[in-house]
Amino acid sequence: MKRNSPGVPLVLVVSPGDEADRGYCLEQVAAAYDIVLLTGAEPSWEKPHIVDHAVADLNDTTALLSAGRALAQRHDLAGVVTWDEWNLIPTARLARALGLAANSVEVMRACRNKATARTLFARHGVPSAASMKARTLREAELATRTLGFPAVIKPAAAAGSIGVIRIDRPEELPAAFEFASVGASRSREDTGVLVEEYLDGPEVSVECVTHRGTTTAVSVTRKNLGPAPYFDETGHTVDAADPLLAKVAPTAAAAIKALGITDGVQHVEIRLVGGRPRLIEVNARLGGDMIGHLVHLATGVDLARAAADIACGRTPDLTPTRHQAAAIRFIYPAYSGTLTARRVTKTTGGVERVRFQRQTGDRLVLPQDGGDLYTARIGFLITTGLTTAVAEARAQEVYRNLDVQVAPVPPAALITGEHAA
Repeated sequence: MKRNSPGVPLVLVVSPGDEADRGYCLEQVAAAYDIVLLTGAEPSWEKPHIVDHAVADLNDTTALLSAGRALAQRHDLAGVVTWDEWNLIPTARLARALGLAANSVEVMRACRNKATARTLFARHGVPSAASMKARTLREAELATRTLGFPAVIKPAAAAGSIGVIRIDRPEELPAAFEFASVGASRSREDTGVLVEEYLDGPEVSVECVTHRGTTTAVSVTRKNLGPAPYFDETGHTVDAADPLLAKVAPTAAAAIKALGITDGVQHVEIRLVGGRPRLIEVNARLGGDMIGHLVHLATGVDLARAAADIACGRTPDLTPTRHQAAAIRFIYPAYSGTLTARRVTKTTGGVERVRFQRQTGDRLVLPQDGGDLYTARIGFLITTGLTTAVAEARAQEVYRNLDVQVAPVPPAALITGEHAA
């Protein structure tokens, strides 16, 4: 572990995540702060970036608060931050217990609960989707009669497209409701299901930084989605020169204000319907899928550092220092099965990294077989270029030079859950 640096503020990071997805966040924060870590497992890759840590069951609020208080007794903490969606509310509760600056627990609850967020969007005139909560299949049937088809069935409080599915006909509803209910069961706050109006149009996200009530839209992320009826993301691009940013920024800022967020980094998901922005949701943390890293590659703005700055009472530096594009493409199998090979056969220019997250022998399960993007994803690759077109062309070239082989597995084995999560 690092030694404490004299005069350097200490920030408490709750739940650092996996090295492949979130390692860059810890690395960027550690460049400016000493880090004290609150985590659910003994640190490994995190050790070079931290000065102290505590291990606790992050699903146990009492244990999390106790461990956080113990760290605060050992260190003079300047702030607390998390980029883990599942720990937004516990982190807000911990900040309040330690007397550290943060958005309130109530605000975090509104961000985590999509039904509450839709109500606040409507109250404040933010264009969103019509939505109805359904506790039973019967209530879901009644909701689809009101909202019509196509419709989206989704958990009220989840993330990462878990349990989100589109239906086009009434007969598809029972299976979709079960799919969404399974995803919703993973939430600690609300295990309910929503039936929503389908927003037909391209999906983007706006990466925002809010400081003392003022929101700056840093960049826009254009998303590529997999085949319907699921909403799994197959790739993203960020371009410092994207003209769409000016069009979607006001709607993103209005949504953040409607939820009562005053500080932090936000990942705001939007669909363009008839060319006009409509809100999907506001995530009150740094976007996943390496989006913060793409933003840094394309613009030079460091969102992880900005999150720590705000948590510690500092004004973040959002000055762009780069002007290019970056792309990420996720590696998925064509069908569920056992991964038998994964390698890059040829290197090409403009490749920032290729990262495999699954090992040979791992079971891969696609959504249609009962899995999700996490049980199916093999890894990802990131490329850069002067424009989006160049970055995407390079990503496509790398993808063509991957040797990924999957051995099919009998459907019965997938249904019984014999797979590595």
